[in-house]
Amino acid sequence: MDTHGSFVRLSLFWGGLLFFLVLELLAPYRKSSVSKVKRWMNNMALTVFNSLILQLAFAGAIFRTATYVTTHQLGVLNMLALSAWVKLLVTVAFMDFTLYIWHLLNHEVPFLWRFHRVHHSDLNMDVSTATRFHIGELALSAVIRVCLVFFLGASPFGVLIFESALVLCAQFEHSSLKIPGWFETIFWVMFVPPSMHRIHHSVVIKERNTNYGTILSVWDRWLGTLLTDVDQDQIRIGMGAYQKPEKLDFHHLLAMPMMRYVK
Repeated sequence: MDTHGSFVRLSLFWGGLLFFLVLELLAPYRKSSVSKVKRWMNNMALTVFNSLILQLAFAGAIFRTATYVTTHQLGVLNMLALSAWVKLLVTVAFMDFTLYIWHLLNHEVPFLWRFHRVHHSDLNMDVSTATRFHIGELALSAVIRVCLVFFLGASPFGVLIFESALVLCAQFEHSSLKIPGWFETIFWVMFVPPSMHRIHHSVVIKERNTNYGTILSVWDRWLGTLLTDVDQDQIRIGMGAYQKPEKLDFHHLLAMPMMRYVK
């Protein structure tokens, strides 16, 4: 399952990236304020670099852990007499909730923010922003996710569904798509539309430190971090300290965690 799961996730990742890129070009939410080509070159360079390092360091560790705990009946879910569908729903909800907590911590803990600001320094938000992360943040996240799968006793199928949903939801919510308001209003009840996540990428810190959800929006709603009343047309994407495109090239992004701490 680890090889099959990694292949499925990789296929969804690149397929989703191409799918949302085409939609963005056909029906963009707003025009790019900086070169889209150059942004994509930097974001894709970071993506390929991260993929190579993660493959060398972890190589399907999450799926192998899920296979191990399922085979040996370890973890919370394997101690409970629940149906396969209930276990699947619990896996997705639990993993998404812990991702919400992890995301919040990345904003609140200075050491973690040093890495996470690479993601928020993008001057425009589109589907490529969903891939723009520092390798340090991704490595820490992978270790935590392996531990959570072991603790929960998640099955390989449950992990595959969560990882697939995570990829597609992250790409959708970062995409610069012109979406009907009625659809976003309905979608926002349970899930995260681009308008919700666009607020999260605002240069205004009090707006940026909200809307942490990735798949489900209910965590923000229940825990008081949901922000909705923001004029979407007035949102400026990025960080105040990083407004020069020439200072956001690939090598600058890799070095950013070691640079001066800024909010």
